[in-house]
Amino acid sequence: MASAREIRRRIKSVKNIAQVTRALQAVSASKVRRAQEAVLATRTYARLAWEILSDLSQQIGANEKLHPLFEVRPIKTVGILMLSGDRGLCGAFNYNVVRTTVDFSRRYAAQVPVKLITVGKKGRELMWRRRFNIVHEFSGLPASPRLADVTPIARAAMDGFRSGEFDVVYLSYTDFVNTLVQKPVVKRLLPLRPTELESQAMAEYVAGARLGRVAATDYIYEPSPEAILDVIVPRFTELQVYQAVLESLASEHSARMVAMQNATENAGQLVGELTLRYNKARQQSITSELLDIAGGAEALAQASARRTS
Repeated sequence: MASAREIRRRIKSVKNIAQVTRALQAVSASKVRRAQEAVLATRTYARLAWEILSDLSQQIGANEKLHPLFEVRPIKTVGILMLSGDRGLCGAFNYNVVRTTVDFSRRYAAQVPVKLITVGKKGRELMWRRRFNIVHEFSGLPASPRLADVTPIARAAMDGFRSGEFDVVYLSYTDFVNTLVQKPVVKRLLPLRPTELESQAMAEYVAGARLGRVAATDYIYEPSPEAILDVIVPRFTELQVYQAVLESLASEHSARMVAMQNATENAGQLVGELTLRYNKARQQSITSELLDIAGGAEALAQASARRTS
């Protein structure tokens, strides 16, 4: 059995760890709120942009050649843009999105090559160990990213699609449902299909968009539908990636908050168990000392009795 000093040292160590986990829990809780506010702030813009895309794509005489990011072609190479975290201490957050990406890639791996664009150090490390072909990697996003911080990531996906490096691009990220539930999902990023929301990224955020309003009406756009699409389509693709980044960040902070809360509670339970063991060890030590004193006193008494007799 460990000595009372060793147990006391371990109790102190566990209490110090509990202070750290409690602080991380508080920081993650504040970051979750900020990430949720940022997610909600982009949804109105996403819905209106999707309505414009739908209107332009259904103009009389419009077709997929209006913009390269609308082009649907035979799938020879699949690209997956995977979002993970740069740090651990967030439960199974990083592992879950990696596992979902791996399971999804198996649909194509036996037929066509699968290439990855990774965001986050943890996901990159896990996919590299699984020998995936990583063509681009990004890390070190700010705690509160702006659209400009995410633009290079979206550009890598769009440039790869335009050049033919990818024939289809999927977005793998963790969807924030609530504080206790985060769901890893894989949704299509490119090509954009304005009239098909089922498998498109951000579909739940633009579900209220009014689609198909102008199918029978030919509006006049200035300067032209093509020129407008050249601006809107890349911006909307960037917005999809940005929204996924915000969802992933909110999920990561929420997972870290829950994990640190559980760690703090477990530390408290461990301190209680160690305190009980410490009290038992201390009681045993005191009892041993009392027995030694009583035994010594008895031995002195017997020796004194022998001398007097």
